[in-house]
Parts: sequence; C-alpha cells; structure tokens
Amino acid sequence: MRPLLVGFFRVLALFVFCSVCCCSSSTEESTKLEKTLAIIKPDGLFGNYTDDIKGTILEQGFSIVKEKNVQLDEATVKTFYAEHSSKGFFPSLIKYMTSGPVLLMVLEKDNAIADWRALMGPTDASKAKITHPHSIRAKCGLDTEKNCVHGSDSPKSALREITFFFRELSADVIAEHDEL
Repeated sequence: MRPLLVGFFRVLALFVFCSVCCCSSSTEESTKLEKTLAIIKPDGLFGNYTDDIKGTILEQGFSIVKEKNVQLDEATVKTFYAEHSSKGFFPSLIKYMTSGPVLLMVLEKDNAIADWRALMGPTDASKAKITHPHSIRAKCGLDTEKNCVHGSDSPKSALREITFFFRELSADVIAEHDEL
C-alpha cells in the first residue's frame, strides 16, 4: 500500500508544479499592460476640450496612471522635440507648445500606443475631419500644427517620453519595456 501512496503524491506534486508553471506565466502574459504618453496641447486646454478628451480616453478602456498640468518652457520643448529640430516648422512648434499650459498623461491598457494613436486620428486635423471624423483631432484640432493632442509612436518613444516628463515612473516603464 505504501508504494501506491508514494506514487499518488508524486503525481499530485507533478500536477501542482505543472499548474503553477503553466498557468502563472500565461496569466502574466495576458495581463501585461502597455503605457503611452498623451499630451493635451495648449489649443486643447484653451478650447476647453480637456474633459471631453479625458472622458473619451476612459470610455475607450484606458487608465490614466499619472497626469500633471504644466507650462512648458522653450528649453524643455526643444529637448523633447529635438528629432524635429532640422525641420522648417520647428520654431513655430516651440512657439505653439509654449503658448499655454499642457496636460501630460500616462495612459495604460493593452495595446495602448496603437489604440491611442488611432483615437487621436491623423496628424493633420483638417484631413482628420474628412477621413476620421470621430477622432480627437477631427473634433478638437485645426491643422497639422494645432492638432490638440500628442501620443507616442512606438514603445521606444513611449519609454523616452514618459521618463522625460515623469521621472518617478522610469523604473516601472523600463521594467515593462525591458526588451528594448
């Protein structure tokens, strides 16, 4: 009778081991959330679109992990948008982004980067009004520059942009994007 009992416990231990290993890793993978940076630009705040935009964000299943209202200075804007420094629109971008306060937000959900970009719509708000009439830029933006919102375009950009404005979140974001 003893060998039968030993065999039973071995099978039970194997079953528990397999359940823990197999189930816990698949659960972690399925619940891994992505973060992205969202900015409501000065025209969005001046136009009183903030509540509507935040409502849309929440309705679409995003969580707003962190947010802050700030007035950006020229040096900050130049550093943040450095990749555009050689482009002709750079001086007007700096003037626009320093023209009033902005609302910085870290959004989180599955597929956050792509979903936020889809919700924003095309960069040119005048084109968005035709091709994506329900997008945020179609509803709130005016043109390519004054397009109301910003969003990270890739996991690498999200990592850089979130840690640029929210240094306190850098460890969380880096852990999530450790494949970069």
